[in-house]
Amino acid sequence: MAKRAVIEIDEEKCDGCGLCAGGCHEGALRIIDGKARLVGESLCDGLGACIGECPRGALRTVEREVEEYDERRVLENILPKGMNTVAAHLDHLRSHGQDTWLAQARTYLEERGLSVPEPAAPSCGCDASFPEPRVAAAARREPPARPAVLAPFAAPRIDNGMSGGCPGSAARSFSAVSGSAGPAASPAAGRPGGAAAGNLASRLEQWPVQLHLVNPRAPYFRGADLLIAADCTAFACGAFHQALLAGRRLVIACPKLDHGREVYLDKIRALIDESQVASVTVAIMEVPCCGGLSRLVQEAAGSASRTVPVSTVVVGIEGGGLTWM
Repeated sequence: MAKRAVIEIDEEKCDGCGLCAGGCHEGALRIIDGKARLVGESLCDGLGACIGECPRGALRTVEREVEEYDERRVLENILPKGMNTVAAHLDHLRSHGQDTWLAQARTYLEERGLSVPEPAAPSCGCDASFPEPRVAAAARREPPARPAVLAPFAAPRIDNGMSGGCPGSAARSFSAVSGSAGPAASPAAGRPGGAAAGNLASRLEQWPVQLHLVNPRAPYFRGADLLIAADCTAFACGAFHQALLAGRRLVIACPKLDHGREVYLDKIRALIDESQVASVTVAIMEVPCCGGLSRLVQEAAGSASRTVPVSTVVVGIEGGGLTWM
């Protein structure tokens, strides 16, 4: 058993329409006694393709102790549905950057003499479309031109609207919020409607930011300077946005509490090799467990086919100065 993301069903909201089960190629959901049921924890990848299919909002992802996801069992379950369903499943893995599971699927199919479906374009509705930044074209910061590299998978399609499926992890790009830093505000002044509310500039330029949720092949990562930050750093460093995030694309992770280390390695390698990030900055806290994130990034960078500069900045627990390494 391991703690990881899995689908949870609110039976009070579920009306048994079956749309979620139809959207789950892995076969983890079925309609039983008029309600959606999770019939196999090892079949559920926790990526949430089914969430956007539910018209009642009865599905969400949670983290709890469940069986490990089993890619081979998933394929055994969906092969009887035909190769079109297999292709949709593989596209789902590609769209979420789950290269380890995708490699397991390829091996399984090749062992059985089956050809591996190669989609013309992603069709996964949960995280495969990337709206253009909602800023004027002249104001967009274009990434530096870099040599083209042929990616092993089809590039994500680009839409002008929000993607369907996983609403909270739908990829989007936007301009940093302008504003003045202003004086330090009292707690009361920061309440909704207070004088200081919203007067600090945000330097965030994309969503999502959690490493499990980001698609490493999203266009806004191409040629960008990347900040990989431990979860606590933004709370301990008062100047996080101005000193660390400005001009960088962000992903966050916790080396102690997050699970799925192999998924993180895959995604960081994809950011380096396929999105061709220009540099990587790792922000960690001055506590021993945070060193795991720095080691993970170094391992991913060391196994990537490209070489990029990697630097580490350590944030003091009491909000002290930043130490660059």
